[in-house]
Amino acid sequence: MECIKTVKFKIKVSDKSFNDTIAIYNEALSYIISIINDEWNTISTLATVEKQLNFIEKLIHNTKKNKSKYDFDSRFYKFPSYLRRAATAEALGAIKSYYSNLENYLKKKAQYEAKGKILKDKMPVLGTKRYSYPVFYKNNMFERTGSNTAKIKVYKNNDWVWHNIEFKTNSLNHRDMTNFKEMNPMLVKSGRKYYLHFTYEKTVKLNKTPLKDRTIIAVDLGLTNSAVCSAMKYDGTVIGRLFINQPVEKDRLYHKINKLAKAQKISGIGRKPNLWRKINNIKNQIINDTVHQIIKFAVYYKADAIVFEYLGKLKSKGNYARRMRIKLKYWAKRKIQEKVREIAHSYGIRVSWINPKNSSALAFDGTGKVIRNSKKDICEFTTGKIYHADLNASYNIGARYFIKEILNPLSEKERLQYQAKVPEIAARSQQTLSTLISLVKAGTQCGYIA
Repeated sequence: MECIKTVKFKIKVSDKSFNDTIAIYNEALSYIISIINDEWNTISTLATVEKQLNFIEKLIHNTKKNKSKYDFDSRFYKFPSYLRRAATAEALGAIKSYYSNLENYLKKKAQYEAKGKILKDKMPVLGTKRYSYPVFYKNNMFERTGSNTAKIKVYKNNDWVWHNIEFKTNSLNHRDMTNFKEMNPMLVKSGRKYYLHFTYEKTVKLNKTPLKDRTIIAVDLGLTNSAVCSAMKYDGTVIGRLFINQPVEKDRLYHKINKLAKAQKISGIGRKPNLWRKINNIKNQIINDTVHQIIKFAVYYKADAIVFEYLGKLKSKGNYARRMRIKLKYWAKRKIQEKVREIAHSYGIRVSWINPKNSSALAFDGTGKVIRNSKKDICEFTTGKIYHADLNASYNIGARYFIKEILNPLSEKERLQYQAKVPEIAARSQQTLSTLISLVKAGTQCGYIA
């Protein structure tokens, strides 16, 4: 599979021509979008994207053998060919997205009208005015002159000329870019600063370790602790544990949230950009620290897979949920999972999800449901044992992964034989670590596991 990373390098000295280049690129992009929209009845009949792009190229670009229908070349004098093709591809994607959304909207509207209902969704609108960033193709728009210097072709004094730049490369200091291939950069403006966003690509092979030799990292994402991880073997042996929390950052986050609430109470719900910027920065710091600690833990134990619960939308009920609404609102569970998946794949580590139902409610030793304290961080088993609630959940998460991997390739007859010895495997929401241990034992007795 292809693993892609984007690294941004800050350009040390800004130039007015950068802004002019971005502006004229977006002007050309908007113009091409309007052309494609006008000619869509013809373009949409072409079978492949390549044919569509070639047809659009003939519509806007003059050659000795082709007389263009539109005056793109005269409106955008000396516009670089590679930049024109990039704008054409982006414009075609925008048009396709618009018509796809429109088709879905009309289908949904017809379904509502058939039931006698009124669809309140707004009809999609094609935005011809865009604010996108140009890609500088190597050798034609971008040439390196050193490790941190280059020259790029920009629009300056009504002409396209080469411009020397110097950029900071400290973004690579803490990244492992071994075997990554550097692709074409994109010129991006952020505030008053300009950056080159480089894309790096690498072909990786995900681990295919036999099931009996696998080590996994079972991750329970929570509100008290950001994450609790367990390194687990195939037979249920836990070989490592990790508790991840950022108490200082979380304290700052809730302090800023309270400050925002007070400001909104005084002056109403407005933009409050400074407060929101600080809140989002702290939130991103918590996400990044959690992700990198999970990855570091997985690499240390040479894990073959990282396992999460599939967490959808949470339904808030009762007084406890009302007290926890702020924590739930800023709980970036999906962002953490997606970022872990992106980084894990670059190491060849797989990422998997399991059914989350009752993973925290059941004791890992199979003694039934647990009772949790008011903070939800400690639980008590029916036997009187006191245990960490999130650690207990992580054991069950890891066990469910291995149970799923054991049962999936089996025939119906083999599953029934397993179920006769371990009845708990029938319901996924009742599976615990003790279920896995019993299943492995039963498999050994049946001869399915050597």
